[in-house]
Amino acid sequence: MTRSAMAIVYHRQPFEEVQVDGRVEFRANTSPNGIVPTLKSLFRRIDAGRGAWVAWKTYDPDVGPDFERVVHVDDDNGGFTVSRLPLTAEQVESFYHITSKEALWPILHSFPQAFQYDNVDWASFREVNRLFAEATAEVIADDGLAWIHDYNLWLVPHYLRQLKPDLRIAFFHHTPFPAADIFNILPWREEIMESLLACDQVGFHIPRYTKNFADVARALCGADIAVTAPVPAGLSPDGKALSEPEVPVSLRHRGRLVRLGTTPVGTDPNGIQRVLETPESEALQRQLIQEMGGRRLLVAVGRTDYTKGMAESLLAFERLLERRPEMIGEVKLLLTSVRAASTMTVYEKTQREIEGLVGRINGRFSRLEWTPVVLYSQAIPFEQLMAHYRIADVCLTTPLRDGLNLVAKEYVAANFGRAGVLVLSEFAGCAVELSEALLINPNSHRSMDRALDLALDMSVGEARRRMEAMNKVVRDNDVARWGDQIMRELSLVGG
Repeated sequence: MTRSAMAIVYHRQPFEEVQVDGRVEFRANTSPNGIVPTLKSLFRRIDAGRGAWVAWKTYDPDVGPDFERVVHVDDDNGGFTVSRLPLTAEQVESFYHITSKEALWPILHSFPQAFQYDNVDWASFREVNRLFAEATAEVIADDGLAWIHDYNLWLVPHYLRQLKPDLRIAFFHHTPFPAADIFNILPWREEIMESLLACDQVGFHIPRYTKNFADVARALCGADIAVTAPVPAGLSPDGKALSEPEVPVSLRHRGRLVRLGTTPVGTDPNGIQRVLETPESEALQRQLIQEMGGRRLLVAVGRTDYTKGMAESLLAFERLLERRPEMIGEVKLLLTSVRAASTMTVYEKTQREIEGLVGRINGRFSRLEWTPVVLYSQAIPFEQLMAHYRIADVCLTTPLRDGLNLVAKEYVAANFGRAGVLVLSEFAGCAVELSEALLINPNSHRSMDRALDLALDMSVGEARRRMEAMNKVVRDNDVARWGDQIMRELSLVGG
């Protein structure tokens, strides 16, 4: 068996499985954006066929794994193998839905009040991470590069380093990384940090998260910051809530050098433009404009999650209608809050709150010919979503904390040549890049209200100027450039 030069380790499979005439077909992900297509594209940069992907697939223990453990995928990324780790539903529930989402997620997003410890089975979390490490070791060359993604696989580096001491190991966080006083709430903090410091490189979206990690590594594990560098102007080194003037670029720990990467992921503005310029999309855009009947459209898009600020956006919209009655009948809010899996009860309260607020606003302000809020609890297909972004006057992206937030970048990309307005939380990672957005503090009613008024009253010239500046940022720092930066950083791993 030829082992892979590079393995991407991520919990999701890099395709969708579809039943066709009694057999399974692997199809490209419905959305061309998002992290999975981005990661797959990096396989083009290594020798054809020498890439591997490691993910889980659920199976029934009474039947046993009824699928091929390793499959080969041929697509425009040059082809790669996918190693599917069999996990039972109970393992997934414990490791992902409970430990990852109820204990680790709230701490990463600085919500210690939501931290739940009692149901955590840390031994099960360790076991699943060990199984991921073993599956990765089976498919990768001894001196290959394993690139591990996100916090639910925090312990994989520790086990991989034991299995293959010469392996090059990199890790990328798609979430925030909190300050030491928050991170240290985790009872397993030292075990997690020692595993991450077994990597050759650890990556983050923005300088603040890199600095927080370095601070925890120093205080908890005695690591030394080897090198720091000034933060480039394009990442707002001062004046913003998430600004940092300097960023650590490497640590020393137990005689090893650990590189730290700071690389905000991009979107695909050219791809979005191609979608929006198809006859089908242009027809849909005309239809949507006609349906709006001269009213102004606001959009807010995200998952059902207490960190995403959806309730804050709804309350701000309700206050807008209270404060400015002339807006009643003249504005509409399209809100998508995509439901979590039914087994993830941690988000049920948030979903009920959102549905209750939508019902209250519509009950208070609806007219026969106008409903102020339209709520979608299922994902809108990508092409349709981009058409809504294209015609929307305002995008509300108001997370209380977010690692990056691609919704904001996609909205900007869809508004080439237009004068849409982005209202953006200063606690979203991308706020350090998109300084021409109307930056708000989602914890402050006054800040939210002022931004909504500014967005709706802004002159076309001012809105166009801001959008042109943000569009340049999104185009200059697109997903292809992210891939270039990542591959340059990964080429140094182990060097």
